[in-house]
Amino acid sequence: MNLSIQTTKPTVAEPHSLSHLQSMRRLITVVQEPSLARSLETIMTIVQVAARELTHADGASFVLRDQDQCFYADEDAIAPLWKGQRFPLKICIGGWTMQNRQPVVIEDVYEDERIPFAAYQPTFVKSLAMVPIRALAPIGAIGVYWAQYHQPTAPEVELLQALADTTSVALENVQIYAELEQRVKDRTLELEFANAQLREEVKERKKAEEAVQQLSITDELTKLNNRRGFLLLAEQQLKLAHRVNTSVCLLFIDLDGLKRVNDMLGHEMGDRLIIDAAKVLKQTFRESDVVARLGGDEFAVFVSSCGAKDDVVSRLQRNITLFNETRKNPYHLSMSIGLAICQVDVKTSLEQMMIQADQQMYAN
Repeated sequence: MNLSIQTTKPTVAEPHSLSHLQSMRRLITVVQEPSLARSLETIMTIVQVAARELTHADGASFVLRDQDQCFYADEDAIAPLWKGQRFPLKICIGGWTMQNRQPVVIEDVYEDERIPFAAYQPTFVKSLAMVPIRALAPIGAIGVYWAQYHQPTAPEVELLQALADTTSVALENVQIYAELEQRVKDRTLELEFANAQLREEVKERKKAEEAVQQLSITDELTKLNNRRGFLLLAEQQLKLAHRVNTSVCLLFIDLDGLKRVNDMLGHEMGDRLIIDAAKVLKQTFRESDVVARLGGDEFAVFVSSCGAKDDVVSRLQRNITLFNETRKNPYHLSMSIGLAICQVDVKTSLEQMMIQADQQMYAN
């Protein structure tokens, strides 16, 4: 019995089919890259390199429609082409592709009447293929070029068109991303402006509140603290003195002869007397001391870290004497002074000190 053994040779893919398969795989990879791009420049770089790889071309250009012109925005080629130049749509093969919304393949650029001879003569281009970016209302075109006469296959043109379709989507994504980014920037600027306005309003309101607060504790005539301001600030100073164990004193002062000046010289002169008394008090005491006009002819001074009784009172009396000697006024400045001292080890309230100083003034 004869046995025959048949062998089968493994199938070997045709070079053309293998090349197309590799190109398809490359296209799949390329499709993902433009979708992640966030700028036109990035898209153009990716697409041009891919276009050359997919078609084994010697150069590629990225053409954008600029109204009635073709703008050669970028290129990737073995030698310079037309980057940065503009040509009218009607004389440019890129324009023909966009206006007719279809690919064009030209094996010999010098034999096609659509080719502007003068533009191609300085270049290496012998053959080309051009496809529109977006079939409906094309916004640009992708061109590939060969230095030797070449007839691209239908699959190569299809791959190039698929790349152009992907580019169209990527460009729209970039536009949407740019618009969103611009909206975010605009909104950020609006918020920053609104926040700046708000900060300014808060600052102005704070100033106004401080001004109102200052007015509420200030005597209008003398610009000293009024009774409310004195009670508020002196209370704070007294609490501080208790915490740091410091002696303080309080002067209760009556301006002598105010009624007589008002009756004989008029209230305007009486106001001058009050103002002069306030000036002498300001000159006598420190900025850290609380000087106030309680109302009418009554003044008070809260002195932090005060010394002996004679030191505080005598200093004031000397300044009063100096004022009367150096000023030629129709009145004589005189003050009745009562003094209350709070020693370090005594916890006296402000109210008690004011009563004590008032009583001491009348006792004198």
